[in-house]
Amino acid sequence: MSAPRTPLRVAVIDADSGFIQVLSNRMDSVGWQYRILASGLPPEELVAMKINAVLLDPEVVGEGGWDYLEKICGLLPDLGVIVCANGGTVSQRVRGLRIGADDWINKPCHPEEVIARIEAVVRRRRRHSNEQESGPLVIGEIEIRSDQFQAFISGQSLDLTRREFELLQLLGQNEGKVLDREAIYQRVWGYAMAHGDRSVDVFIRKLRTKLEKRSPEYTYIHTHFGVGYRLAAESSMSVADAAVEVGSDRATEDTGAEAPGVPV
Repeated sequence: MSAPRTPLRVAVIDADSGFIQVLSNRMDSVGWQYRILASGLPPEELVAMKINAVLLDPEVVGEGGWDYLEKICGLLPDLGVIVCANGGTVSQRVRGLRIGADDWINKPCHPEEVIARIEAVVRRRRRHSNEQESGPLVIGEIEIRSDQFQAFISGQSLDLTRREFELLQLLGQNEGKVLDREAIYQRVWGYAMAHGDRSVDVFIRKLRTKLEKRSPEYTYIHTHFGVGYRLAAESSMSVADAAVEVGSDRATEDTGAEAPGVPV
């Protein structure tokens, strides 16, 4: 027997009357509260609705659909955002997920699948929120504030996107440990990573740039080639010295000489 469904509050931003009718019937049957919107509301009005999730067709918003999607993805840490659109290409789906959407559903789709995906996204968001009840996490000069869904250096916000914050928080909760790319993707994006997907590397680069710009005395994100990434606050000078030593060792290997104290 399946577990009883928890009533949810959902905003559906879509103008497909046939799809809306079928989905509304299904949401009624599971006891959800919902609001159908034929156009995009200002993000602050969505916040005031106290909803659990937004189901959005970007085409309804028009030319600013992608910008609107990015804005609502950054609204609240526990707000699930699901895109449901006609004929989304691979590049469009990847773009939407990288912007911050939790899921993407291509139409035509079965209403039961839509319901199940919304439930899965909300479940992940709630689990993530429960993990945030502990105090701030401090690493080097970084203060990671889960209650504000943001990180700070010297009291100033790093202006991280939701995805960037989730990535930093994951690395911070595993400080000093190497996390492989697949595990990072699964934990932050919620899916198995597709072959050739470079989303983790792209967001790591963005995050590293923000951290090192505001806190140049430290190197925070360390790459373990062929494996993944590790977060640890290490003096930039120490990291530079280590790089010089590695270069010296490689030069020794190239000349065939034996480096003192290093097995060959």
